[in-house]
Amino acid sequence: MPTQNLNINSLLDELEAAIRLQINDRQLKNPIFIGIHSGGAWVAEQIHQRIGSLEPLGLLDITFYRDDFTQIGMHPKVKPSQLPPHLEGRDIILIDDVFYTGRTIRAALNEIFDYGRPNQVLLAVLIERNGRQIPLQPDCYGIRMSLPENQRIKLTGPTPLGIHIETLTCAA
Repeated sequence: MPTQNLNINSLLDELEAAIRLQINDRQLKNPIFIGIHSGGAWVAEQIHQRIGSLEPLGLLDITFYRDDFTQIGMHPKVKPSQLPPHLEGRDIILIDDVFYTGRTIRAALNEIFDYGRPNQVLLAVLIERNGRQIPLQPDCYGIRMSLPENQRIKLTGPTPLGIHIETLTCAA
């Protein structure tokens, strides 16, 4: 399975700059950063530190909110979500590693709204790739790429954080 490496620090720099611009343009007030387990949580930790947010980092496990159990199966390693008790009226920056079909983000938004109605949600992803199935799109990204169906993006971490493009091979 051949892989293509991407420079994670450059992607984080681009994402951080885009988030800072959106915080200013959208006038986000003391936003809560929330990362989606697991890769999105790793990226969120990096961005949270870089931006210097005083709010605790929120972590979200969307396992029970997914709509694709029949395709991917149930993951036995469910992690608890760690969110502030009151999201009502707050500005949120939702962070994931890869935006692909949109289904993960739909599930994350469903869970967030179960905790309360935020003022606004800014969606930031390290990589936006082709393959959207739901009418959602990120507000910020580190890079936008188009990949063939036989390739996937794999984040490794949390320390050191790395990202690779893997080409899947068919078994003969």
